[in-house]
Amino acid sequence: MEYTLFDEFITLQALLKELGLIQSGGAIKGFLIENLVLFNGEKEERRGKKIRIGDVIELPKQNLIITLREASHKERLAHAEEVAEKARVTALVKKLNKDSKRQQATSRPLQKSQKQSKNKMSTDHRPVRFPGT
Repeated sequence: MEYTLFDEFITLQALLKELGLIQSGGAIKGFLIENLVLFNGEKEERRGKKIRIGDVIELPKQNLIITLREASHKERLAHAEEVAEKARVTALVKKLNKDSKRQQATSRPLQKSQKQSKNKMSTDHRPVRFPGT
């Protein structure tokens, strides 16, 4: 199997997660204990091992060989567009959530308990009482 690398490197943990071999970043420790992972033919147990273009990862138990290759110019452009679109959508969703939250806070009528406590506070001017006094 070939994996296209768009950055300078990827960690072993991120690679396995991206390929769906582990469900979360926390699962890597157990995965490395239970499975033999070979990095360029040598046993690898570090989850943060940086893997670069041309490196080969072997998982004998899963009968899987992963070779990292460099992305072509066309693939890099498509990837950059995808990343930009994802960032744009994320910013838009954050803005909409913020606006919605602000609108709810200003348009929400006071609940009964809030009205009562507000009225009580405005007419009740007793000093603060400390315990033991």
